[in-house]
Amino acid sequence: MLKFKLFLTCMFGASTAQAHVGHLGDLAGHDHWVAAGAIGAAIALAGWNILKGKKDKEAKVEAESDEKLQDA
Repeated sequence: MLKFKLFLTCMFGASTAQAHVGHLGDLAGHDHWVAAGAIGAAIALAGWNILKGKKDKEAKVEAESDEKLQDA
């Protein structure tokens, strides 16, 4: 019985130190707004790069068609 009590004491004592990093923002009062803002910024940046890539491709196609017209 003494071994069982010692085992339970050790298990419950160690379980309080197993917090994950996700709740450190709660302690500072930021909740999950910082993470939501970072995700939103990443989505906006990805969308901007996709649109920029489409414009670059369109400009390249126009330049190639202009070169073909000049060659003819």
